Amino acid sequence: MVEPVGYRKERIDRGIKARTDSVFVLATLRDMVYLFLPRFLPVATLLILPFLVAGGYWEKVLFYSCMFALLALSWDLMASVGLVSLGQALFFGVGAYLSGGLNHYLKMPISLTIPIASLVGGVFCTLLLVSVLRLRGVYFSMVTLILPLLFAHLIETLDILGGTHGLLSLSPFPSGWLAVYLGIFAVILCLFGFRKMINEDFGLVLRGIKDDDRVVMAGGINIYWYKAQAIFIAGTVGCFAGALMTHYYQFVGRSVFALDYTVLPLAGAVLGGPGSFAGATLGTFILVPLSEVLRALGGLRMALYGVILIAALVILPEGLFHYIERKYHQFERDVRV
Repeated sequence: MVEPVGYRKERIDRGIKARTDSVFVLATLRDMVYLFLPRFLPVATLLILPFLVAGGYWEKVLFYSCMFALLALSWDLMASVGLVSLGQALFFGVGAYLSGGLNHYLKMPISLTIPIASLVGGVFCTLLLVSVLRLRGVYFSMVTLILPLLFAHLIETLDILGGTHGLLSLSPFPSGWLAVYLGIFAVILCLFGFRKMINEDFGLVLRGIKDDDRVVMAGGINIYWYKAQAIFIAGTVGCFAGALMTHYYQFVGRSVFALDYTVLPLAGAVLGGPGSFAGATLGTFILVPLSEVLRALGGLRMALYGVILIAALVILPEGLFHYIERKYHQFERDVRV
């Protein structure tokens, strides 16, 4: 009598031998699908979403989510070098006002205002913060928190750049889809670009500075130069988000320096899981639509929003992305013994 063939549990990723985070030995098509599906599915979803929400209210929510995702990615990059910023609104506001000012006063087209505002804004923000790079911990964070508030009050007090009324009737995008897809492609480029960069030599130095900057200094590396480069990259991304938002709404005012552009990206990065970049993106794309869904509750919206955020952080302190990633690599299948 032949005994029935037994089965046992086997990890799905057993056939994949990982040598590093980005180099794999793939034995079968199943291994390739298992490896590339988590990368392909989010990108495909982002590219399809504009067709599902075209021309409606949720198209604006999608665009808004992309802008906050860019700010969250820039925050996560600075956190990777040990710089905890509370002033992403500084990057956003500088980029918004530069792009709006170039378009309003010099009549430059969008094709010039956005790239110029991104690069010049990145340089400007770097020069502002490079003088306080020697500050540690909460002291650096306090400076980044004060600067956007300072700029907002200067614009109001000196009545410059439109004062309290802002700059109106700026050049719009030829199409809403163009703006949305620019935001989506920027998020995808920054997400995969930052993840690639952080695993290269440059990124290893950044992470080394975060872990123990004195050891890195002892190796003859100028840590302030690397910190300045990280701020420039993060500032350029944040300024690009501000410039894009300015032309999407055809308006720029003091509200671009509001704390919302600091708190929500920070909350998204913490909810999704800092240090992975994908976590910051995931958390932002959850929080921004959630805040819009809860808008109908009026004053209770912020209270319920805070309760949901606190509950998520208590239950999953590692962040949503790290939890999902860990569970994904624990999937098992039945195989014949």
